[in-house]
Order: sequence, then structure tokens, then C-alpha cells
Amino acid sequence: MSTPAGPSEPVRVPAPPGGHPLHIDPDKTAAAAPRVEETSAGGLVVGVHDGTPRAAIIARRNRAGRLEWCLPKGHLEGEETPEEAAVREIAEETGILGEVRHRLGVIDYWFGGDDRRVHKVVHHFLLAAVDGDLTNEHDPDQEVEEVEWVPLDDLGTRLSYPNERRLAASAAQFWSASP
Repeated sequence: MSTPAGPSEPVRVPAPPGGHPLHIDPDKTAAAAPRVEETSAGGLVVGVHDGTPRAAIIARRNRAGRLEWCLPKGHLEGEETPEEAAVREIAEETGILGEVRHRLGVIDYWFGGDDRRVHKVVHHFLLAAVDGDLTNEHDPDQEVEEVEWVPLDDLGTRLSYPNERRLAASAAQFWSASP
């Protein structure tokens, strides 16, 4: 397992085969559809409730209609840095304003639609909760169906994606070392 990297050295976490909505081999589909690059940011915002560190996670429907628990994230807007986008996206999707504490890593993967194939890069950060109430009412896309505070130790059984579970494990180690 990789250790969390410093601000200038993100950990690259490869996407598992079949671990995302539609895994596409970009070399085999080069002539089939145009390639699009997307960059997003998000991560774990942690607050301490009753002495237990908990992360705010979200549930949304995948393309097959299944509810999946995941980390809040979304596209960078304008000239935002990944850190700024992570703070904004987490606040929009969970209602919790956080302060960036640590860069957790980068997950990149491919998915596709009818007219394009997308290479998505997602920057993840560990944030400390500083304000707000847990809610999905401010999600501008209305994709978030549920939000929940989950103990850091339970994220491995709650998060749907293996790569996000690995990032959560790194976040828990970092949090326990310097809350």
C-alpha cells in the first residue's frame, strides 16, 4: 500500500477492472469515439462526533440504477485549483465546509457514452470539517440521494469503489497521526 504523498506528490491509484461504470480500453476504441479529458476534485471531510472521527459520504445512482456510496467530488470550474474545487464540491454535496489538511491521491479511469470516451482524473483530499450541517439540499445537480456521517473505521465496508476505500484507509492513518 502506498503512503499518502505530500502536496506536490499525489499517489496514483489505478482503476480496477470493472470497478467503474464502464471500463474502456482507450487503445481499442481510438477510432470509435472522440477522447475527452475531465478533471474533478473531492475527498473526505472529517468531523469528530461523540469522540469518533467520521467522514461525510454520499450515495448516488449509477448508470444501472444501483445506489452506490462514494466520496463527494465534481468538476473544476473556471480557474479553480483542485483544492478549491474539492472544498466547493464537498460543501455542495454534503453541506459541510471543510479545510484542506492533506492531499490523498489521484484516481484516474476511463468511461464512455454513445458519442465519446472520457478519461477522468479525480484529485482527492482530506479535509477537516469547520462548519455546516449534513444535507444534500445544496447539490446543484440533484444527483446526491443520501448523505451520512460514517466512522472512519467503517468506510472500508461502506464505500462502493475499491480505490476510494484505499484512499479512505490512507486518510484514517493520516487523521490518527495528526487530527
